[in-house]
Amino acid sequence: MSLKGLRAALPLCLVAGLAVAEEGLGPHRLGRPAALDAIAAWDIDVRADGAGLPHGRGSVAEGRALFAARCAGCHGAAGEGGSADRLVGGQGTLASAKPVRTVGSFWPYATTLFDYVRRAMPFDAPQSLSDPEVYAVSAYLLHLNGILPADADLDAQSLPQVAMPNRTGFVPDARPDVPPGR
Repeated sequence: MSLKGLRAALPLCLVAGLAVAEEGLGPHRLGRPAALDAIAAWDIDVRADGAGLPHGRGSVAEGRALFAARCAGCHGAAGEGGSADRLVGGQGTLASAKPVRTVGSFWPYATTLFDYVRRAMPFDAPQSLSDPEVYAVSAYLLHLNGILPADADLDAQSLPQVAMPNRTGFVPDARPDVPPGR
């Protein structure tokens, strides 16, 4: 094609490209625009302060049954570990030569436990637990670690208030090139 032909074709390509971009499909016409309900289904993160926690509640007693049915096969009957990580114990070991990093010894926020269980557990069926079930399993694990009493319930208001043993064990990154809170 000659330079004159390219100059004539360019405006047509630009107009066609704009029409495709307006449809949200991009220049290759692949995919589809993301619907708000599809975005909301993936927007499930929970922050340390509890922002993003869903409605629902769960008790230690409910969590005991769920843990036995859905978690103990990998994590052991009492969270002592098995084919998957140990979840219970380890308090006082972080400064030792062999630290035991568990929910009760290492994790700084109980909301992190909820977020992780909600997103990634059980291993064979991630995101299959309902929000009340995640609250219940979280309550049970916190109870096994001596953080909650046997009659405790958790919900969006009480979970961020749980004082984890290692809450002060993490410090902000003071490097000047790292944004605050990272």
